[in-house]
Amino acid sequence: MGMVAGFTAVIVLVGSVLALPGTSSAPEPAMVSVAPHGLAQPACADTSLRMTFPEPVQLGSGGRLTVHRADGTVADVVDLADPASRQRTIGGARSDFGQLHLWNYEPVVVEGRTVSVYLHARLDAGQLYYVTVDDGFVAGFPGIHSRTAWQFRTKHDPPAGSTTLTVDATGGADFCTVQGAIDFVPEGNDRPVRIDVAEGTYREIVYVPQTKPHLRIVGANRDRTVIAYPNNNVLNGDIAMASVPPEQSYCPRRVLPIPDRFNCWRAAVGVDADDFLMQDITVHNLTPKGGSQAEAFRGNGERIVLSGVRLLSFQDTLRLQGKAYVTNSYIEGDVDFIWGTGGVFLEKSELKAMSPGYYVQSRNLDGQPGYVFADVRLTRAPDVPDESLYLARAELARFPTSQVVFIDAAMDSHVRAVGWQVFQPGDCGAATQVRLWEYGSTDLSGDPVDTSQRLACSRQLTDDEAAALRDPSTVLGGWDPRADLRADSSTDVVPARQERGQ
Repeated sequence: MGMVAGFTAVIVLVGSVLALPGTSSAPEPAMVSVAPHGLAQPACADTSLRMTFPEPVQLGSGGRLTVHRADGTVADVVDLADPASRQRTIGGARSDFGQLHLWNYEPVVVEGRTVSVYLHARLDAGQLYYVTVDDGFVAGFPGIHSRTAWQFRTKHDPPAGSTTLTVDATGGADFCTVQGAIDFVPEGNDRPVRIDVAEGTYREIVYVPQTKPHLRIVGANRDRTVIAYPNNNVLNGDIAMASVPPEQSYCPRRVLPIPDRFNCWRAAVGVDADDFLMQDITVHNLTPKGGSQAEAFRGNGERIVLSGVRLLSFQDTLRLQGKAYVTNSYIEGDVDFIWGTGGVFLEKSELKAMSPGYYVQSRNLDGQPGYVFADVRLTRAPDVPDESLYLARAELARFPTSQVVFIDAAMDSHVRAVGWQVFQPGDCGAATQVRLWEYGSTDLSGDPVDTSQRLACSRQLTDDEAAALRDPSTVLGGWDPRADLRADSSTDVVPARQERGQ
């Protein structure tokens, strides 16, 4: 998934030995193609770097890749032996104490013949650079030491104040990364800025700080515009931050002060800004099953809209706080894969269970609305057995007024007959305020579901109650996201097709 702008050049290092796996160690020219390269076509200032070899390679145990300015000063260094090289800032994220937060990330990714290097920060626009590579940075590769072997220049930024920005991983736009476009938007932004993202896979953690509201990130194709990263609780969440000082690690804009200390950093895409929209994009958290909590998308703000998106992960796929609206989308996962604190209205979407578990966990506070699902389809992967999924579970000890509502949902027989679960304590005697409600559930063929065995502290809504909750403004404190979408010609809703097992 390497993303590099500019031309590719082939560097011939005469008289060196390239000991690639499965090849002869006899001295012969070592050929590697590098990108970006050359001065004719400028690269994005947020470009990554790429080396492609004749055969599959392995990363070395040490060595550095160094990016130099034209005058020889160092712009950036990726040092395989230095743990600090595996950290960087993203999106200007600041902790609850106002300090810059450092994220853990993968600075070098090897895929077959290609080595992709992701720098710690964007380069300066409109400047000349050259790259050197130490011996052994790639196993058996003698490195690149000449000032002239790997040169490139960066393009100029778009005009300040631009309200439409473009992103293309191949370099044919304003930026090569989604984060690069977000970073260009000024602090305190007070007007809509649209970021158009071309087809391609963008291997990056994306973060929108609360100082940059009014962003619209729109993909060219929901299935082929993909933001992907293996971010998770081990890399950047509670486990990773346990020994980091609170001044640098505590989450900003915390809704729940204690449990929300570190869990904001582990999503592939995280948003702490208000008035945010994402449309026609796939967000895939690449963390494997069992690899800890790993949100694809985390939204923590007022008036967040997801339209026509695909969200892929396992545990905790979609987390929403504040007020949010999701429509015409596809979401898959297994454990609590839709969860959070706040008012959320989700409609006309497919929710696919990848293994036994729970669809939803709402942690809303007293007097606040929770999660309402209308006209959704609850499907499953082929190996998910019958009677293995709860609609939702509620933790009574901490969130006794949790609310989850399903209205006219179509579901397969993998949904348990009891429907719901309460825990800590695990009986309905303590569930005097919990709101686990349902109306008009059917099977996938449209026939009514037998709800006679549902949990005793859940209930079926009346026609009037269901009709009132079908209005998202009832759930979202007077905000009508449907009207906002209709009024904004740049964010027309395109109905997303239903997934068929992919």
